Amino acid sequence: MIPPAAAADFLAGAGWPDAQILPLAGDASFRRYFRVVEPGRRAVLMDAPPPHEDPRPFLKVAAHLTGLGFSAPRTLAADLGKGLVLIEDFGDARMREVVDAAPEREAGIYARAVKLLADLHRHHAADLPGYTRAEYLREVALLTEWYCPAAGLAVDADAYLAAWDAALAPLYGDAARGVTVLRDYHAENIMLIEGEGEGRLGLLDFQDALAGHPAYDLVSLLQDARRDVPPALEAEMLAHYRALAAPGADFDTAYALLGAQRNAKIVGIFARLWKRDGKPRYLSYLPRVWAYLERDLAHPALAPVARWFDANIPAEKRGDALRDGAPA
Repeated sequence: MIPPAAAADFLAGAGWPDAQILPLAGDASFRRYFRVVEPGRRAVLMDAPPPHEDPRPFLKVAAHLTGLGFSAPRTLAADLGKGLVLIEDFGDARMREVVDAAPEREAGIYARAVKLLADLHRHHAADLPGYTRAEYLREVALLTEWYCPAAGLAVDADAYLAAWDAALAPLYGDAARGVTVLRDYHAENIMLIEGEGEGRLGLLDFQDALAGHPAYDLVSLLQDARRDVPPALEAEMLAHYRALAAPGADFDTAYALLGAQRNAKIVGIFARLWKRDGKPRYLSYLPRVWAYLERDLAHPALAPVARWFDANIPAEKRGDALRDGAPA
């Protein structure tokens, strides 16, 4: 990745005139990240180019999280007009790679990530928009807008939304009394901060946070689109969350509803990333996401949605169905 043209002047003005700018990561959005290195110190440069991206929600949520004692990156400098933000560097120990390299640590690290959510959910939500009916339905519609045409399917999109509307209705009031929902809380956005032993977990990629139901981020973590979470570990971590947070009798139903809702959205997003944005690597995740989705759809609360899927998307058009149309 080539750094943005304004990066050198921005860093000089921020007191980093001699910094090396090294590629670090990109993601599914227009945001890019670079590591900024000078002798004895380093930071991360976020490139969130307008008009596609706006770093202000990131800064707002980061301030909320750090104010509550959680580890979001500190902001070292920002030029909002250029979409450049210099933030604290949490190092290279990302949860995904750590647990893949040391499977014996998996359960312990996931337990820490679940405890962080339980601690966050003891606080009222940040001053954020709510996860409303309109937002839930807009997200699930991504499946019929992007995946179904890509799979060569003509489906009943109106009946699809009606089925979801009926199933999700019990959740529609939760935004008003909700918690901060980070929305992409999974193993590639959680850092094990170097030098902290079994201590702090660093949080990343929360600029799209909303106020909503506490089950949502658990779904993000335990039905991870990018890595397999064994069903036994998922069950163990849900029990761990229940013991920590006592979320109520309807929590398991909400978890299934939001699992299905999130996974349907991701199926649509990954199809869009391929068809619109030229990123075919996301197709490799679809079999995993479809497996989560089908498991969630087996819950009785999702019966109307499951019936729609059975009537509109045959088994051979699920899972890995799009791979044949992608370039090698």
